[in-house]
Amino acid sequence: MSRAESFDVIVIGAGVVGASAALALARDGRRVALVEAHEPAPWQPGSADLRVFAFAPDNAALLQSLAVWPKVLSARAQVYRRMRVWDAAAGGELAFDADELGRDCLGWIVENALLVDRLWQALGHEANVRRHCPDRLAALQNDADRVSVSLSSGVQLSAPLAVAADGAASRVREQLGIACAVHDYQQRALVAYVRTALPHQDTAWQRFLPSGPLAFLPCRHDALPESAPGHVSSIVWTLPEHAAQRLAALDPADFCRELTRSFDARLGEVQAVSTRASFPLRRQLAREYVVGRVLLAGDAAHAVHPLAGQGVNLGLRDVAALRGLLAKAGNRDIGAAHRLAQYQRQRRSENTLAAYSFEAINRAFSNDALLPTLLRGPLLGLGGRIAPLRQWLAAMAIRG
Repeated sequence: MSRAESFDVIVIGAGVVGASAALALARDGRRVALVEAHEPAPWQPGSADLRVFAFAPDNAALLQSLAVWPKVLSARAQVYRRMRVWDAAAGGELAFDADELGRDCLGWIVENALLVDRLWQALGHEANVRRHCPDRLAALQNDADRVSVSLSSGVQLSAPLAVAADGAASRVREQLGIACAVHDYQQRALVAYVRTALPHQDTAWQRFLPSGPLAFLPCRHDALPESAPGHVSSIVWTLPEHAAQRLAALDPADFCRELTRSFDARLGEVQAVSTRASFPLRRQLAREYVVGRVLLAGDAAHAVHPLAGQGVNLGLRDVAALRGLLAKAGNRDIGAAHRLAQYQRQRRSENTLAAYSFEAINRAFSNDALLPTLLRGPLLGLGGRIAPLRQWLAAMAIRG
């Protein structure tokens, strides 16, 4: 066995969360080893990624500090300045406007592939990051003072801290023996780009149907060929599994008609649709975020309902919290138990609250039972009229 190369931090997984963690810690002067099984394909402007995020301002600030956000904005990101939420069965509408809140915007709609591409470009110029890709975790030894990692290639790494950002099916989490609380929603999220007759007005729209929420998220027009500015949206339609399969199989014209009807033609007729995809939905929360000198971040620690498009925002807040803790550590032991315990307390609490909040909203609005149906419309109306409640909901909408 060859001698292990020593680093300050080993990051396993290089999606948005892992790549951001590696880049942030490297920019703060830490030597980072980044392990990823597959090098991402370069982002192509002519092939829009169906997976998009409602990107929050605090996470835009994080990427701004890494000099990545301007490169995302210049490629393809759509600002949204308003939100409209209403219930199909009970009426009532909740609306937020950036101008009323004294903000430039509420957030941006950004493609996953674009974020990963720009982060990887930045990593390629970062001297403090050593990328091991394509490569995989083979074994992990979690000692009292260091973490030792063996890769499939035979490379040996060691560091006082390791970060597992290797997704919901985390190999690191499995090797550490961390259990998860899992709930299968028996739903699928159907995603696509659509062109509408009316412009999206820089607005994120969400209609609650008895079968699940349907969101229209504003996108740049070049995400769908032959579209005019302001007329393209990304849809995220939460459906029971059988309904998602039926809709995915419809021909484009029939799908557009059904989508127009389900969205109450709020943006006029849906005129065109891209390829469609769907994925199963479940809540998955790791019971521990830290074991020894290894911590979990992003989907490895928490997978949540896509109701508010906040999965990546929660993951990047893990990164921001870790970055802050390590900055305070200075030259002291960055993997010390008390430091990682603080990370676990902070992040597990916030992420668990967010996961169950999204789930509660989905359950309350995604059914046709009499009592919830009678209450939903008035509650949305109250949320818009009572100032303290409106301010709280607005803060939740912006931050997630």
